[in-house]
Amino acid sequence: MLTVATANVNGIRAAVRRGIDDWIARWDPDVLLLQEVRAPDELVRAHFADRHVAHVPSRLKGRAGVAVVSRLPLAAVRDGVEADDASEPDVDSGRWLEADLELGDGGRLTVVSAYLHSGSAKPGQEHTMAAKYAHLDKVSRRLEALAAGPGPVLVAGDVNIAHREVDIANWKGNLKSSGFLPDERAYLDRWFEAGWTDLGRAHGGEGPGPYTWWTWRGQAFDNDRGWRIDYQLADPLLADRAVKVQVDRAPSYDARWSDHAPVVATYDLG
Repeated sequence: MLTVATANVNGIRAAVRRGIDDWIARWDPDVLLLQEVRAPDELVRAHFADRHVAHVPSRLKGRAGVAVVSRLPLAAVRDGVEADDASEPDVDSGRWLEADLELGDGGRLTVVSAYLHSGSAKPGQEHTMAAKYAHLDKVSRRLEALAAGPGPVLVAGDVNIAHREVDIANWKGNLKSSGFLPDERAYLDRWFEAGWTDLGRAHGGEGPGPYTWWTWRGQAFDNDRGWRIDYQLADPLLADRAVKVQVDRAPSYDARWSDHAPVVATYDLG
């Protein structure tokens, strides 16, 4: 059995102050995929000194950053959606990290920690949505390439898109909001039609929810007015091996160590 947890930590230093280490000790995942790490490489490696670590900070200070923290050895690591694209803009850096994990039977599992753009549909912010769509196009091409490989593959993280109405509490009020625009949601449609499985929905029932993100403001968390924007997406080889997938929502507002909840999956790789 292999346990994989993905979490947007909303800044690893803040998450540590709020208690993420206790959560890690309790769950003891074999693989931890982190997004929005927002910390120097040496800090991340020192904090997880007892694990194998791959980490890609953003070239924009205080932004993004993704990591793979694994009990299993890392056979290979690839940074960026298109690793051979030297013209990758700074805003895309620290958002996509691939690692090939060495399994006990000699096989390999490719995992991806992904933090996709949020964007903004507000007037004057059109450039943020242009960056988001350009990045989504690159992600789509990379997913196609990964699907054509030997597998198995897991792509997990903060996608910043709620797929359907059951994935957002106030869907009527967000029809024109970034994260729930028809053009954004269409990317998920295409990925799922191409064979990727949304394990959170496959194992979480028909909904509404379970949500994975709630704003810090107001009573959104207490009233469960959230969005489901954090995913574990599996290729066909891995999807059938998922035996349990759950969102570990904090028991109370003051117990949260991020504005996101982790998505934890157990896979039977025997």
